[in-house]
Amino acid sequence: MQISPPKYLAPFIRHYLFLESNEKDIKNVRLFTDGSTGLILSANMHLYSHLSGDQMPLSFFYGSLNNYKDFYSKGTFSFIAVVFQPYFLNILLKTSAKEVRNQIISVEDVLKDKFQPFQEKLFYKTDPLTLIADLNAFFMKFLFEEVGPDYHLIAAVQQYILQHKGVVPSKDLEKFTGYSERHLERKFEDSMGLSPKKYSNIIRLHYFLSLINQGMTNENMTLLSYYAGYSDQSHLIREFKKNVGLTPGQYAKTKNKMAVNFIEL
Repeated sequence: MQISPPKYLAPFIRHYLFLESNEKDIKNVRLFTDGSTGLILSANMHLYSHLSGDQMPLSFFYGSLNNYKDFYSKGTFSFIAVVFQPYFLNILLKTSAKEVRNQIISVEDVLKDKFQPFQEKLFYKTDPLTLIADLNAFFMKFLFEEVGPDYHLIAAVQQYILQHKGVVPSKDLEKFTGYSERHLERKFEDSMGLSPKKYSNIIRLHYFLSLINQGMTNENMTLLSYYAGYSDQSHLIREFKKNVGLTPGQYAKTKNKMAVNFIEL
């Protein structure tokens, strides 16, 4: 179940996801980059890293990702994912987004008292829509006090990149902002955890994803890659495998897409 935030929170939160499973079998899942940051809130999820075998915190923030992370879950679970606009984690944690890039940060370590009531409501199976309404109120109160001076610049650049579907030369951004490439890169990485170029590449890749999710065949792969701004199909496939861990064809055949960037393997 995907729920949009109210209009006044849309500049900071992309959407909420409520996911649950009553199956006790092990599930293998992959989270891959879409340029966003986020929060996973759970009271009973047993999630483990495929790479290290370490158990993930019950609730955690995740920074912007350079590629993908694989996990597996044991037993039943329910959780809410709050998918942030990329710069919101920087505002929420009051730290450079570059410092938490590719990181999993336990809620208990940084903001335990703030989110413990939400974890308890999940444990007692509060209706997800009621819980999301409570989260909306929490984030609105927080934002009233905490938005910093760089927010409007970063948000404007992000929207510019989205509007152009990730096909944005550096010179266009310099002209749009009035800042040099290097100065904008420093501000962008501090707020988003990614350079403008990396974020643009992710947005272009996800535009291509939206096209193949509408129905892809091998015959029109070249045409779709052209529509998404790729002149070199081999470059597209390399970027796709680096970020998603699959070829475009393998992704298109994946049946259980829990979210556009969260799939069951």
